[in-house]
Amino acid sequence: MIRIQVQLTEEQYAALKEIVAKKKISMAELIRLGVEQVVAANVNIREQEHIQRALKAAGRFHSGINDLSSNHDAYLAEDLSK
Repeated sequence: MIRIQVQLTEEQYAALKEIVAKKKISMAELIRLGVEQVVAANVNIREQEHIQRALKAAGRFHSGINDLSSNHDAYLAEDLSK
């Protein structure tokens, strides 16, 4: 594990002390749990951003070929042979 130093407001520290007393866990464990939640939330945000970007791109480009979805392998082979 990596040791870091963090400064908290007195209100934050008091609130954390109440939580660790109720949960019967260490302050370090509570902080690690909080960090995990922040990391997980940010990963989900990034994934959602990727999904939204992909959805926005879908259908924006047109090849002009009406049967491309059903014959894509033939078109790809033809193009690669050039």
